[in-house]
Amino acid sequence: MVKKIYIANDHAAVDLKNILVDYLKSKGIEVINLGTDTKDSVHYPEYAKKLAQKILSDEEALGILMCGTGIGMSISINRYKGIRAALCYNEYTAKMARAHNNANVLVMGGRVVGPELAKSIVDTFLDGEFEGGRHQIRIDMIDELVE
Repeated sequence: MVKKIYIANDHAAVDLKNILVDYLKSKGIEVINLGTDTKDSVHYPEYAKKLAQKILSDEEALGILMCGTGIGMSISINRYKGIRAALCYNEYTAKMARAHNNANVLVMGGRVVGPELAKSIVDTFLDGEFEGGRHQIRIDMIDELVE
């Protein structure tokens, strides 16, 4: 299991982030909170950038990123080569994100996913393993798209 998680969010996902930080810490996982910690309006691309930089410099860590729907964060963070962020809304999408896409960032919507479902999605994501093979070929093809 992963030992370190970077987590970031915008103002719309502060409550869910706080719940997940406590949950992950209770499982013995080191959690690095990149903010925001208030409900004052912020620009979500800034937090996507913070998380991307951490994940790209710490290949063994995974990230969790949240905004209201998860869509804006997904679009923003997937601009970074080497980031494979997956917007997940149930356990199956989290499982496939790891197994087929070797996702290194889980994205969720704080206004879309409830706390208990979010915990289950996180568990599935963290427990997932990349299958490699034909899936690695596809990831390599995606990396070639980014200049």
